[in-house]
Amino acid sequence: MMLEIFYKPNFVRSYKKLSIDLQEEVRQKIRLFSSKPDHVFLKTHKLKGKLKGLYSFSVNYQYRIVFTYKSKKEASLLAIGDHDIYK
Repeated sequence: MMLEIFYKPNFVRSYKKLSIDLQEEVRQKIRLFSSKPDHVFLKTHKLKGKLKGLYSFSVNYQYRIVFTYKSKKEASLLAIGDHDIYK
């Protein structure tokens, strides 16, 4: 099953500010996420506190992507950044 991925404007703006190398790493992780959202490399998890109801997965040690499931077959990417995106 492949997840259909939607990109929110905030995500796109932040993505465009990343280095070219990091953008490529992000694209690879999004491809992995769309084919296997619970892959161990992604460290996908539910968020708590004011971000309750949202989820996150890792791009690398520093960068994360915050997302929400629209349905079992669709996810919207909301934000990308370092741990400050959780604030």
